[in-house]
Amino acid sequence: MDASAIQVLQRADGYLRLRLPAPLRSPETGAALESSLRALPGVVRTSWLTVEGKLAVRFDPQRLTHADVARRIKALLPAPDLEPQAAAQVEPAPPPDEPTAVGPAERLEDLRAKLIAAAPERFRPLVESATTEKAVTNFFNDIVAFYLIKTHWDLIVNRWIKEPVKYGNAWLTVFYLVFLLVRYRKS
Repeated sequence: MDASAIQVLQRADGYLRLRLPAPLRSPETGAALESSLRALPGVVRTSWLTVEGKLAVRFDPQRLTHADVARRIKALLPAPDLEPQAAAQVEPAPPPDEPTAVGPAERLEDLRAKLIAAAPERFRPLVESATTEKAVTNFFNDIVAFYLIKTHWDLIVNRWIKEPVKYGNAWLTVFYLVFLLVRYRKS
């Protein structure tokens, strides 16, 4: 298996997400990759989605680089498929001294990956686009805007429209919030 068949999906400081080709998407391969990467000093966490063929690696950028992670993965590739024998040859990861805390970003990424994997094949692109950070933020911004309108509707209709000068501060607030919402959507 050639390392060029592995796609880099996301690369950030201390984070690398890859899509592995079909021959590497077995549970045995995932176990071999995860245990080998966990044995690498500086790797904080790995997550493997067998069906999707996605491998996410979180690491300490002070101790490792993306190239270090790539070299470790490439070192496992000379075997044709990384069959179970390769998994048996990989040293198991030493138990951590103390459990590492999983942050909210990792939990959200795991939840997103599980949602995408659980979706039927034809809906996966829709689920992927609907679970991006921007889409979720837009959704919650809309919910807050609709909630504020619903909560203040009686005031808007019965007071603010009838006496706009008296409730000028309320109108300024409304205009400013609409401005912020529109400006956020355009960016």
